[in-house]
Amino acid sequence: MISAEPRLLEHLTKAAARLEHASPHEILDWVFVNYSDVAMACSFEDVALLHMVREVRANTPIIFLDTGGHFPETLEFMRRLERDWSLNVVVTTAPASAPVCGETGCCAARKVEPLRKALAGRDAWVTAVKRVDAVTRAQMPVVSWDEKFELVKVNPLATWSDDDVSYYLTANDLPTHPLWSEGYASIGCAPVTQKPLDARDRRSGRWAGSATMECGLHEA
Repeated sequence: MISAEPRLLEHLTKAAARLEHASPHEILDWVFVNYSDVAMACSFEDVALLHMVREVRANTPIIFLDTGGHFPETLEFMRRLERDWSLNVVVTTAPASAPVCGETGCCAARKVEPLRKALAGRDAWVTAVKRVDAVTRAQMPVVSWDEKFELVKVNPLATWSDDDVSYYLTANDLPTHPLWSEGYASIGCAPVTQKPLDARDRRSGRWAGSATMECGLHEA
């Protein structure tokens, strides 16, 4: 694991403070000006940020982690946006030996390691993580050094609420994941995703019945 040089950490800390109240577009402008090889990891629920990234740099690599456990609706929606928006989608797959989706170690093998390979050698990655998503994300900075994947991590929507995202989607007449209309609010792999068990917690249907709150992508 490579730690960032102190000078870089200082630069990122100052950037995070300066961008704390910036718009997502301004944050994206910052990352694309400062770094040449930038990718976005996208679950294709992240349509608002995907739309912004496409506006700022249309050919940005969009990494989709094909775990082998996605809902058919997720795969169809991904392919539709890839076609209709002419996206530069990079699809990762897990080795045949990976644990079955829902088993212990599946997220590490089907998400974390494939993403590590897809990000190797890049300068920065962009995510749609918001602080309101979960208590585990409440302190997520706008910009930071990602120790796990050894590059700069940028969260342009960190300070946004779900209402902010909803307004952006409506204002720009953007499509949404088809399962949203069926009552799902946070969509991962089908074997471990239910409709929210608590209306106040959009992620309460993820890993329901277990103590798991994160898949490992956004943990130190």
